[in-house]
Amino acid sequence: MKITILAVGKIRESFYREAIAEFQKRLSRYVKITIQETVDEKTPDHASERENEKIRELEGERLLKFLQTDAMVIALAIDGTMYDSLQLSEKIQKLGVSGVSHIIFVIGGSLGLSDAVLKRADLRLSFSKMTFPHQLMRVILLEQIYRSYRIMNHEPYHK
Repeated sequence: MKITILAVGKIRESFYREAIAEFQKRLSRYVKITIQETVDEKTPDHASERENEKIRELEGERLLKFLQTDAMVIALAIDGTMYDSLQLSEKIQKLGVSGVSHIIFVIGGSLGLSDAVLKRADLRLSFSKMTFPHQLMRVILLEQIYRSYRIMNHEPYHK
């Protein structure tokens, strides 16, 4: 199995980069994991909804270029399906057993994902009804993928 995290924007904060690197290292014994970043658009203060939509569209066009047709695309979206850790682990495992060899998790920028990216997604996944910084979502996602592989391998994990 290959997992790609496709995300808008670069991680600037060192504490996020360190956490991401740690989970990538831990995951390397279970799965090939890569992170692909696309450029984020500057969002002006007090932007109109029309300006925000244009930003989402521009970021979405960049993301769509990386979405391979043979990959399972999972978009992180606040209105997506919520899984607990066991359910996410089962979902990833079932995808692998069913012949999916590549999963791409997509994290949008500060304004979320464009309609085009959401339509392309095979699944929308929500971690909460709350909004999180997109930089932090990379850490949370990586931790949950790591936890999923620990569960699949019947290894201890914190409940």
